[in-house]
Amino acid sequence: MKTLNDVQPGGRVRIRRHLSTGAVRQRLLDLGLMPNVLVTVVRSAPLNDPIEVKLDASNVSLRRREARTIEVSAEETDHV
Repeated sequence: MKTLNDVQPGGRVRIRRHLSTGAVRQRLLDLGLMPNVLVTVVRSAPLNDPIEVKLDASNVSLRRREARTIEVSAEETDHV
């Protein structure tokens, strides 16, 4: 299982599912981190926490422990 925490800067992945529960899960969904969304990891902070991700037209910063709860898969390359 690969999580968002495992993706290097510049990597693009698709969110598969959330492993978090409760308020953390709701916060991630409210930020737009929903299943089937494409996410690009932009950069990691100097001390490696947090990470910045780009989805659609917005950038979001996540703690590494939150990124570990988001299961991802490699982006499909069969789009137009």
